[in-house]
This record gives sequence, structure tokens and C-alpha cells, in this order.
Amino acid sequence: MYRLLPVLALGAVLLVAGCGSESTAVPAAPAPQATMAPIAFNFPDLDGKPRHLTEWQGQVVLVNFWAPWCPPCRKEMPALMELQEKHAARGLTVVGITIDTHDNAEAFADSLGINFPILIGEEGGLELAQTLGNKVGALPYTVVLDRQGRVAYTHRSEITLEQAEEAVLPLL
Repeated sequence: MYRLLPVLALGAVLLVAGCGSESTAVPAAPAPQATMAPIAFNFPDLDGKPRHLTEWQGQVVLVNFWAPWCPPCRKEMPALMELQEKHAARGLTVVGITIDTHDNAEAFADSLGINFPILIGEEGGLELAQTLGNKVGALPYTVVLDRQGRVAYTHRSEITLEQAEEAVLPLL
């Protein structure tokens, strides 16, 4: 119970920051300049296996920070699944990092049949998102890394398939 309290408090803060309202969408914009992404994260996946960004080295990686209780996050998942399905063979990997608990993330991922890795970031996931430019802590938040691991694009709020493809296709 005590472990869940910080996650619930964090959820309340993010809801106030704009997660719960689709009308707070911020237009997609390229990152101001390509910067190196921090590669030191170590988050477990839904099976408990530690995962590192370095395992996708040489690929274009779309990292999506989300939570199951966030309506825009839930709404964009089918687009991210389609993006993964359409472009994986060309070197794209979508990685979801939830700031929620394992059980909540697993239940949601199972209900949709999510076809890309889901990592359990909890508070550390939010810290990573902030390091990658999400200064206000809004969800969802998407970062596209080029094949060299540099931040090439960021997007705060729900992302559509078209917006995601516009960001990743030139990098493939």
C-alpha cells in the first residue's frame, strides 16, 4: 500500500499538469537540436527482465511515457501498435515506459495485446522523461531517438499515427 501512494500522488500531479485533458495538446515539434539521450536507464519489463536502451542500439527508437489511468495515453496506444507493426522491419522499435505500477501496466497491456516492450519506470520513468525534455511532467510524452541514440523529436500530449510517422520515417 505504501509503495502505491507515491505513484497515486504522482498521478494526481500529472493529471493537473494536463494528462487528463485532450484539449491541452501541444503541437508536435522537432527537438531544438539533436542531443545524446541518457542511456543509463535500467527498467524492468512486464516479465521482470531488466531492459536497457543500449539493446536497441542502431535502431530508431520511439519512447513513449504513459500511464494506464491517462485517457490520452490510452487513446494513442493503437496508433503506436500500428506504427510498430508497420515499421519494425525497417529498424523501428517502440518502447513504452509507464510511470504506473507493474500490475496496472500489465492489465492494460494484456487487454490491448500491446506488441512492443513495456517497461515499468514508475517515478524513475518520469525523471527520465524530464531529462529528455518533459519539463512540465505531462503525459503522454514521446521521444524519438535516431540510430545514433540522439533525441531527434519530442512530442507532449497524444500522438497520432501520422505525427509519429512524420517523425520516424525520415530516420529509417
